[in-house]
Amino acid sequence: MPTQSVSTHDVVVAQGPYAPGHLGELTQLIPFDMVDQALAETRKTQARLRDLPSRVVVYLLLAACLFPELGYPGVWTKLTAALSTIRPATPTAGALCQARHRVGTTPLRWLFDLLRAPAAPAIRWRGLLVCAIDGTTMTVPDSPANLTTYRKHRCNHGGSGYPQIRLTALVACGTRTILDAVFGTTDLGELTYAPQLARSLRAGMILLADRNFAARDLITTLAATGAHILVRLKNGRALPVLARYPDGSYLSVLGATTVRVIDAEVAITTSAGRRTGLYRLATTLLDHHHYPAADLVTLYHQRWEIETTYLELKSTILGGRVLRARTPAGVVQEVYALLITYHLLRTLMADATSTRSRMCPDRASFTVALHAARDQLVLAASVIADTSISLVGAIGRLVLANLMPDRRVRTAPRVVKRAISKYNAKGTVDRTT
Repeated sequence: MPTQSVSTHDVVVAQGPYAPGHLGELTQLIPFDMVDQALAETRKTQARLRDLPSRVVVYLLLAACLFPELGYPGVWTKLTAALSTIRPATPTAGALCQARHRVGTTPLRWLFDLLRAPAAPAIRWRGLLVCAIDGTTMTVPDSPANLTTYRKHRCNHGGSGYPQIRLTALVACGTRTILDAVFGTTDLGELTYAPQLARSLRAGMILLADRNFAARDLITTLAATGAHILVRLKNGRALPVLARYPDGSYLSVLGATTVRVIDAEVAITTSAGRRTGLYRLATTLLDHHHYPAADLVTLYHQRWEIETTYLELKSTILGGRVLRARTPAGVVQEVYALLITYHLLRTLMADATSTRSRMCPDRASFTVALHAARDQLVLAASVIADTSISLVGAIGRLVLANLMPDRRVRTAPRVVKRAISKYNAKGTVDRTT
C-alpha cells in the first residue's frame, strides 16, 4: 500500500451562528470586538440572535469586496468553505439581501472613520507625511432606484451606459493607505468634495494635488489646516512675482495664501524614448534653503501614487466591474466596504515591508496580497491571532517572498490600450482600434 500523507490545519472561528463572520487573516486587523463596537455605537446590533447576526453581515460585506465576480450567496460559500464540521446556516439570496438592508450604512462608515489613517511605518519626506488628493468615478448598476440619485455621464461622443458616483480621496503616498474619502453624485465636482477632506489634514503633512485643485479658495481652506501644499498650476496661469530666489523659484500669492512658484522642465529617458514636459508648481514651503526647487519637483512625482490607488481599487480588485448595489443606500454601504477592505490590505502590506530594513513599500505586490487574502479567507485561516504578536502572517510572507523589482523609469500615457468594442459605432468615432 503506497505511503500517504495528510496535511490539515486547525480552524478557529467564533462560535455558533457567528462562525461565518470572518475575513481570514485580515480579521486580525478588524477583529470581532471592533465590529461589535461599531454595531453598538450605531445601534445596529440585532434585537435577537438570528442565523445572520449583524456582525456576520458586516464581514459578508467586506468579504464581498475580495470576490467582486460573485453574488452574495457565492461569497457566503467562500466564507463557510472551511466550516463544514460546524454546519453553518445556508441562507437564501433574499435572506442575505434583507440582512444587508437591516445593517445599513452607518456601521460601515463608523468602521471606515475608525480605521482610516496612515500605516504605522508611514513614509515621510523631511519629516512631513506625504499625501495626495484626487478624484475618480465608479460605475453603479443601471437600476431605477440608482437613477433617482446617480447620473449617467454625458459627453460629445456619447456617454456612459451606467450611472456613476464621484469619489474623492486623501491617500498617504508612501503606503497608499487611505486617510479619508468622500463620495456622492457626479452632479458635484472634485472641488466641491475636496474641502470636506480638510478635516484629515494637519501640521506635519504635505499635500500633493494636480491642476484641478489649484483654486484659490480651496488652497486657502487646505492651507489653514496647518498642512503644507504642493500643487501644480496651469502653465499659462500668471501670478505676481514678489521676490526671486537663487534656485529659480519666486515668491507670490495665490488668493490669500503666500506661495513659492517653481517653473520646471522635466525630461525623462526610457526605453520608449525621451519625453519632456513643463511644470509650474506652487507650494507653501517658502524656505528655498531647506526645500530647494529641484527637490520639490522630484517630490511632486509622488502624486501619481493616488492614481495607482484608484487603479488597484477599480482594476485589480473590481476588474473593471460595475458595483453590485442596486439602491443608493446599498451603493454607500458597498463603497465604504470597498474602502475598508483596500485599506486593510494596504496596512498589512506596509506592516510586512516594515520588517525589512530600508525596504520601500512600493516593492510589495498588491496583486499577491489580494490573492493571498482570498485564499486565507476560504481556508478561514488565522482568524484569531496567536498569543505571540507578529507583523508578518501568511499574507505578509507571500508578499515578502514575491517582491517586485525597484520601480523603473517609465511613462504611462492616458490612452486606450485595447479596442472599446469590436463593432462600428454610429458617427465618425472609431471604437474598434
